[in-house]
Amino acid sequence: MDDSFELYDLKVEVVEGEKPYVCSHHTGDHFLVEGENLVFEEKTAFSLYALSALLPLLPAKQRPLQKNDWMESDEYIACPDPNCGARFKISRIGKRVFSHHEVTAVPAREEKE
Repeated sequence: MDDSFELYDLKVEVVEGEKPYVCSHHTGDHFLVEGENLVFEEKTAFSLYALSALLPLLPAKQRPLQKNDWMESDEYIACPDPNCGARFKISRIGKRVFSHHEVTAVPAREEKE
């Protein structure tokens, strides 16, 4: 039985908005999402508050979506500080194949016919 599934790798990057930054953001700072892992380059800092706003969206952006789902088209997220002009661009940069049995101890559900 094939128990494989695909997830997109993501890049989350700081980009400029219409207002100046008031937080500790720097244009071009980024991190990667590879499977369940957040990958930061050496000496990269990323705001805890911005990260807390982004985290709930990342698992959805990793998955294949229907073409009319807003998560498929929208890629810019605002900084959670309403006074800050930073935006965060979430880009799909690759795909990985995973096996259900390698990522959980819970058996896969049988398909209903």
